[in-house]
Amino acid sequence: MISANSRTRQLNGTCVSSVDMELFLHYSLIPSLFIILVLSFLQRREHRKQRDDTSHLLGNRFGIIIPLDFVGTFSNRWSYGIAFGATANKVMFLFSEGYQPLHIPQWAQAFVLLIGGMEVGLSHFPFFACLSSEFRLVSSILGFSYSLIWFAVTILYIIQCPHGQFLGKYETVMFYWPSLLCLAFLLGRFLHMFVKSLRVHLGWELQMEEKPFLEVHQAEHVKRLLRKAPLQETKKSWFQTRVYEWDPCFQFPSRMIGTTVLAFICLYLFIVIEFCMFMYVRDELDVFEGELENYIASMNQTGTLTPVILQVKELMNVSKGVWLVTILPASLTCVSYLFHILACYRKHMKRLWAGNKHFLPLKFHHPSSSKSVVAIARYSGWQIAYILWGYLIIHVVQSLCGLMIMYSLVLPVVHNQGLEMLQGLGIGTLTISIVLGLMTLQVWIATSFFLQPKMSTADKQKPLALNNRKAFHNFNYFLFFYNVLLGLGACLSRLLISCILGTWLIARIDRTIMQNGYEGADMGFSAWIGMLYVDHYHTNPVLVSFCNILITGHRERRLQQAIKYWCLNQSAGPRVSARSRTRWLLLQTLVNNPKLVMLRKSRPGHSSREFTQILLMGSES
Repeated sequence: MISANSRTRQLNGTCVSSVDMELFLHYSLIPSLFIILVLSFLQRREHRKQRDDTSHLLGNRFGIIIPLDFVGTFSNRWSYGIAFGATANKVMFLFSEGYQPLHIPQWAQAFVLLIGGMEVGLSHFPFFACLSSEFRLVSSILGFSYSLIWFAVTILYIIQCPHGQFLGKYETVMFYWPSLLCLAFLLGRFLHMFVKSLRVHLGWELQMEEKPFLEVHQAEHVKRLLRKAPLQETKKSWFQTRVYEWDPCFQFPSRMIGTTVLAFICLYLFIVIEFCMFMYVRDELDVFEGELENYIASMNQTGTLTPVILQVKELMNVSKGVWLVTILPASLTCVSYLFHILACYRKHMKRLWAGNKHFLPLKFHHPSSSKSVVAIARYSGWQIAYILWGYLIIHVVQSLCGLMIMYSLVLPVVHNQGLEMLQGLGIGTLTISIVLGLMTLQVWIATSFFLQPKMSTADKQKPLALNNRKAFHNFNYFLFFYNVLLGLGACLSRLLISCILGTWLIARIDRTIMQNGYEGADMGFSAWIGMLYVDHYHTNPVLVSFCNILITGHRERRLQQAIKYWCLNQSAGPRVSARSRTRWLLLQTLVNNPKLVMLRKSRPGHSSREFTQILLMGSES
């Protein structure tokens, strides 16, 4: 009798939805381009060059719109992050290289993927453009309409074919619920923007101030630096001491929040896809296992291949169980990496703000400016790819470790070979203990007999000065041949530890796995360093505060100058000619700055000093 899960798979194997999500992605470019044109028409160009062609007919319309500031955006961060999350399914579609609109040769795949990335970015561009546009009323209507189209099409696609061929019931829901949740959040966000902008338009609320040049947390950071007496430290909780301590003077930029949100959703989708592949492979292995059982039954369990077949069946069963069990630790490892990368970003940025570069390799103390600019464009995409591939590699390594544990500890007990297992484990442990003991004994002998005594009782260790040199030379000679064999084990352990650490930290883009001097070959780490430098040079609180002081002072001087001239122009009394007003201002300037008299040009027939005296006499009279 067919199981319910099998019936669901058969049912959905023939399910044909009227909505093709890949085709809808192509058609979504039409409203996307319309929204971009509308927002570009509303956006005015600040610096417009006069030309002799027909471009002057556009006036200062059709300015360049940006989706978001990847460097200095600290407001509306979670909205941008959720907008990134709405693109997760399409990002995974590109990651699996499923974008194949044309049949092209293998060498041109990079161009096809580039075109696919551009199309996905253009189709989701309105989400970001409507969030960042300063025309809140129009952008909220356009953003709500576009989000509603995507939400409705996705809902229709899920309703028509909710189940799948691998996971059975609600497989499509499991794939698309993160995007649906993000789209629902965007609908609520655009609705809130519309209500708020409408109240401002009707005069019920005051217009919000423009985005400040200096953020609040940056100003608080500078105040903390200028404070003479440090604040009294409060008692920290266990979470603040051991896990993470929130800093009110630091905020992650929108790029980091969006990258983290998208990485979480892509990791979830990757795990679901991997589980679907596991279910497919498991079903195929079950069919193969059934054929092996039929062969054993036909041979009445007396064939020469029967023991081998039983071992193969055992290996398949153990592998399936280990792979399924290690999904959780592998996923938790990558999730912890995402949080840890955020903590390392804050730690590294604070060190750079303080002028501390000792945590960086020497070759990264002065990185290339062009490579740093490219690095900030690469970082987000590479971080997501590193997490996904890192999860797969970590999962494979953990599965291999699980197989070793099963075959060395568990299966011997199942097969009533526990005593042999304990005997082998004891011999191995004793061998390793003796080797480590001999290495420790060498250190103790060197400390006790071959080093001179401490020069002071306060010294932590003996000085590096040889004692008992004849005994020392004999010690080296006789241990020379033993250390050759010991070095072989040390070399193998070095290789094993390097492989384990390299595979375990492959998802950590903030830490290089290369040896000292070869860090430049790690492209992911180079992108991380370049991104740090771009953020350091453009969002340093001290630098931003200094620029804010200059801008504020310049605006105040221009405002005072404008008020001063307005008062002169609007003063009551008889009208004064422009020439008389200019002479009066010239006289005021010369009175306040007497040294300028010697630097003035002389008029024809009058010296500058005589002309100045005439002005001064006229003013005194």
